[in-house]
Amino acid sequence: MANLTGARLAGAGKSDCILRGVAPLETAEFDQLTFLDNPKYLDALRKTRAGAAFIHPDRAGIAPSDLTLLLTPSPYRAYAVAAQAFHAESPPFPNIAASAAIDPSVQLGAGCQIEPNVVIGAGAELGQDCIVGANTAIGPGCVLGPGTRVGANVSLSHCLIGARAWIHPGVRIGQDGFGFAPDPKGHVKVPQLGRVIVGDDVEIGANTTIDRGAGPDTVIGAGTKIDNLVQIGHNVQVGRGCILVAQVGIAGSTRLGDFVMIGGQTAVAGHLTIGTGARIAARSGVMRDVAPGEVVCGSPAVPIREHHRQALLLHRMAAKEKHD
Repeated sequence: MANLTGARLAGAGKSDCILRGVAPLETAEFDQLTFLDNPKYLDALRKTRAGAAFIHPDRAGIAPSDLTLLLTPSPYRAYAVAAQAFHAESPPFPNIAASAAIDPSVQLGAGCQIEPNVVIGAGAELGQDCIVGANTAIGPGCVLGPGTRVGANVSLSHCLIGARAWIHPGVRIGQDGFGFAPDPKGHVKVPQLGRVIVGDDVEIGANTTIDRGAGPDTVIGAGTKIDNLVQIGHNVQVGRGCILVAQVGIAGSTRLGDFVMIGGQTAVAGHLTIGTGARIAARSGVMRDVAPGEVVCGSPAVPIREHHRQALLLHRMAAKEKHD
């Protein structure tokens, strides 16, 4: 594990320690690997029965004396790499279920696994080693890059998906965006003519929806990770390596730079620019542009220090009123 993750062996230093799996600090046994990243779990580290642990060098002194330490500045990342080694994803089982309905014009790469009741429309293309889960519908002309995995009950239309994407069950990609011209006689639907373009190594959580563009495309940058139940509106541009947590909603035509992080249940208004590296706290309401690297919180979202000052002022005002 030290060689795999770049960690340095220390502590009890049993280089021949045999490990058979990974587990949290509280439940790990002598033949399991664990980690400490959050200081809230220091007490759990002191009591752990694990055989080895990834830990930051600054915290090595508080570990049990008999624990083999793997010192690294990024314990959580090292643990993730190790866990993947113990629990590698199963490769596709090349097979096309008899109940799948695949148009004759579909280009299907070698080694694909197509499960029961899948429907793939005319002109679609799937790269090699793709997995498509049961009851999934892939519309005409869609493209999936090699190694992409699509869960059960997914619908894909008007989209280009990159390599090694992971699309969890219930995802909807490429449906019409919410576009209407208001009219007292009845709102007039604006035709949605764009696509959804998803980069390589993107993960999209269960029951997330991503609308096709109205004219320009909706774009999800490479390496972005999207949690469950996220809504991304038409024409939204998401940069590389972004993190969008559950129940985030992003309205149409907003642009996110690279490595933006948005906490759960946050709403982002349309036609905004969220700069590279910006972070938005959970349950925020973003109604203005956010500068690169800025950290904001609240509704309406403001710089996080300002939000804390507002909360403190309200607390003091409430306390004063209580004692008056």
